[in-house]
Amino acid sequence: MAETELVKMSPKGQLVVPKGIREQEDFKPSDRFMPFPVKNGVLFKRVKIPEMMMEFASLAKEIQQQFKSRKVSPGDIDEAVKWARRR
Repeated sequence: MAETELVKMSPKGQLVVPKGIREQEDFKPSDRFMPFPVKNGVLFKRVKIPEMMMEFASLAKEIQQQFKSRKVSPGDIDEAVKWARRR
């Protein structure tokens, strides 16, 4: 495990991941991270965009199947959106 280091936020809000951690985790300059607020801090999780896209596509397909099986029309969706916006 890499030694714990203190990092400082830049005026632009950037943090530098220590080299030891970057090497250990094989972080690359183009990697994307999603921030999650946690008690007393923030957790950054590396996300892989292609995996997220596949997961989204799978979820979208499942929703389409649910709508089709329940005979939900585009008009029904419009009505639901209008209802939600009035709340």
